[in-house]
Amino acid sequence: MGNLHSVARALQHAAPHAHVYLASDIGGINAADRIVFPGQGAMPDCMRNLEQSGLKDAVLKAAASKPLLGVCVGEQMLFDRSEEGNASCLGIFPGTVKRFQGEQYASMPDAGQSPVMASQGYEKLKVPHMGWSQVKQTQSHPLWAGIPDNAYFYFVHSYYVVPDDIALTAGTTEYGVRFTCAVARDNIFAAQFHPEKSADHGLHLYRNFVEWDI
Repeated sequence: MGNLHSVARALQHAAPHAHVYLASDIGGINAADRIVFPGQGAMPDCMRNLEQSGLKDAVLKAAASKPLLGVCVGEQMLFDRSEEGNASCLGIFPGTVKRFQGEQYASMPDAGQSPVMASQGYEKLKVPHMGWSQVKQTQSHPLWAGIPDNAYFYFVHSYYVVPDDIALTAGTTEYGVRFTCAVARDNIFAAQFHPEKSADHGLHLYRNFVEWDI
């Protein structure tokens, strides 16, 4: 779910020698050398769409053996469960997907600022988190090659992953709290941000993925 065509166009631009196609059936996924797994929208809808399409098992099989890049909800779906609709996800990584919560966010039921925040001149942060934020690289990885630490990437999301194992975290971002925005293990790399909307750094990450030799 989401604008798959924009992801495909960015990937093709980043790696013009690659054959990029939208896989809509099990055969397409099984035939691919590597998989980009994007997602956008509500988690229950994304999971239902994946299951009803018959592609869930093919994605799980690919995630066990091929280079796989998760993007946005595609990253979130790799974990056990999401607070969004109390949805069960793919369970590839242990952990949960949580919503931005706290008095620092404008989406709280009490929309007014606390006296302390007002007196200190704080403005509440909007949810969804939308726009450019810096990404701190917390582990070395081939997909970070040539991308400077603390580079800016583009985000649009209200939920973020909380891995049970902190060693999964490959990048973090600050938005009211410091949260995991990229994870990596073995043949999988996944990011909350959108490389296809992140200008040169995003295209560089896609190019690194195409060239990633696991």
